[in-house]
Amino acid sequence: MYDYEKHLLKEGFSFICGCDEAGRGPLAGPVVAGAVILNPKDLIEGLNDSKQLSKAKREFLYEEIVKRALAYQIAYISNEEIDRVNIYQASKIAMLNAISRLDITPDFILSDAMPLHEANIPYLAIVKGDTLSASIAAASILAKVSRDHFMEELGKKYPLYGFEKHKGYPTKEHVLAINTYGILPIHRKTYEPVKSLLVRQTSLDL
Repeated sequence: MYDYEKHLLKEGFSFICGCDEAGRGPLAGPVVAGAVILNPKDLIEGLNDSKQLSKAKREFLYEEIVKRALAYQIAYISNEEIDRVNIYQASKIAMLNAISRLDITPDFILSDAMPLHEANIPYLAIVKGDTLSASIAAASILAKVSRDHFMEELGKKYPLYGFEKHKGYPTKEHVLAINTYGILPIHRKTYEPVKSLLVRQTSLDL
């Protein structure tokens, strides 16, 4: 998991930033990006794609990353912004925002498949990077845990929708709640089936 980082360190790069996002697929809530510069002298064991880890393991590694990384940041892009610019652009903006807010300016970026030339920093976009690079895996853990916590809080605010369980993804339970109780301000209006339901509601209102 540290092969990319070791190679870049040998090439003379000092501050290697991993970047990833969580929340492209859900019908509700933000997309969240993590950016992290790990300490090459303090390697964190067990880093992997956040989706392949148990909740308990993700939470443990999140705390380890926050304590031991040289720098990290987390950025949120709202559902309104996702509807305005599309999810691909929103994911890129979240990553760029997280990188730009780091206390240390990275001299190389490893991203999970996202081209980031706008950062004006050398980068490598790696397909399935969260399974191949420790830095990207760490960023994916920061992003997913942060987003999960956000959605759990929404679950308290909107208890009929079950956000604490499905995190906004289009499960049967979530779609049934939308059809039963309606669309919330935190739903993505350009996503199906929210988009079609919104059209039907508008037609009925007319």
